[in-house]
Amino acid sequence: MQEFEHLERPNVPGLDDILGHPIKVLDDGFVRVVDYMGDDSSIVQAARVSYGKGTKKLRQDRGLIRYLMRHHHSTPFEMCEIKLHVRVPMDAWRQWIRHRTANVNEYSTRYSIAIDAAQRTAPDQWRLQAVSNRQGSEGFVDPERGVAFTEQETELHDTARRIYSERLEAGVAREQARKDLPLATYTEAYWKIDLHNLLHFLYLRMDEHAQYEIRAYAEVIGKEIVARWCPMAWEAFMDYRVNGTTLTDLDSRIIAAIAAGEPERAVDIAIEAEILPPRGEERKRNMEREEVEEKLRRLGMKIPWE
Repeated sequence: MQEFEHLERPNVPGLDDILGHPIKVLDDGFVRVVDYMGDDSSIVQAARVSYGKGTKKLRQDRGLIRYLMRHHHSTPFEMCEIKLHVRVPMDAWRQWIRHRTANVNEYSTRYSIAIDAAQRTAPDQWRLQAVSNRQGSEGFVDPERGVAFTEQETELHDTARRIYSERLEAGVAREQARKDLPLATYTEAYWKIDLHNLLHFLYLRMDEHAQYEIRAYAEVIGKEIVARWCPMAWEAFMDYRVNGTTLTDLDSRIIAAIAAGEPERAVDIAIEAEILPPRGEERKRNMEREEVEEKLRRLGMKIPWE
């Protein structure tokens, strides 16, 4: 009979230290770890079963994990799972639940009375609509005007809650009484997800263009939970996904022309790719061109058409 090595359940002391303890997010939200399966060693173990002796030349677990992340070998990361208990405003939860890669069980306001808490906004935290990003924000409303908005918000929340309570007291069904509660009302859920899909969630929701409220949750999950749970995977993720730069074929050709001292050829490449208009024509906003420009800035290269 084939002999197998003795196995013990992976245990992460740094994560066990915060197991079950809520980490505060926003004014009344939280994230807490309920359970987890696997750790960095589980990623390595899964990879070596899959790839066999070919990976044994990668002597250190860290090197193998970085190799897997670098080359987009995702299945070993799926061997790790974590279950979180979250308390989040419903408008942020709407975005959260769009990630259809987790197992979810949410607090039911058909069965139970809605949580008596709604996210409140400080007078200096009312954000302005971004000019260049139709779905984002940029800058803040003057705090003096913000005072009035916060007062209105408090009045609205209190009124909605009072009406909701009156309906319940009158015997109105919970499923109908809830319909006028504000989207700022907090909900709670158990959310179980594997590490591969969690890192994809964090990549999108930690981005500076993500809505602040869900970004606050993503940063707590990433920096205070995943970094404790799988530190080598987290390091690789930050290096290659969050802080790394991916070059398209167009990027590479433009960079090669700049590096060769041929900025006019770089401009011609951009015109041919239609991210720049022909010479002499008005230059309009182009998102792909802006992405190329951002990469050039990160690489310390002069933008040839500026």
